[in-house]
Order: sequence, then C-alpha cells, then structure tokens
Amino acid sequence: MNVTVARIYVTEGQHVHEKIFERLHDEHKVKGVTMFRGIAGFGESGEMHSSSLLDMSFDMPVVVEFFDEDDHVRAALESLSDLTSSCRIITFSAESS
Repeated sequence: MNVTVARIYVTEGQHVHEKIFERLHDEHKVKGVTMFRGIAGFGESGEMHSSSLLDMSFDMPVVVEFFDEDDHVRAALESLSDLTSSCRIITFSAESS
C-alpha cells in the first residue's frame, strides 16, 4: 500500500508539537503518528540546540511524523497550517506493509 509520510520540524519552545499531535489523533485520525525529540539540531537561523547530562535544554528539536493516504495527509497539513506557519515540513511517498 502506498502512503505519504509528512515530517513537521519544530522546537519544544514553540509548544505546538502537542497541539499538532492531538489534532492528528482526534480530528484527522491519521494511520500513525510518532514524535521524535532530537539530541541536537539547528535550523535556518543557525542557532544550535543541544542537550547534555549537565545542561538539559527545553528548546530541543522535535519531529512530528505521520503517514496516511496522500489526500488525507494533504488535508491534514492544510488544516494544521495555523500551527505550522513557522515550521519546516517535508513529505515523501513510502510503501506500507
């Protein structure tokens, strides 16, 4: 089965990943969602975000990844546009078994 995978890149400090997760579950009922918390990262600004055992940052990179049929993913992304206007989003085709 062919699916589309979407990855939304945010930082914890933006506090939008929880809202995105809830909407994908409650409203869009997509087939699968996973959130990944990064250990280090930087974006277009070049500002580095990282964690260590001694100094745990609360503005770490977070990736919200979800998949479903292409039209369902596109509709969900359109609906999330109020939350994701400052986020990076990539999509790609994949095969689900």
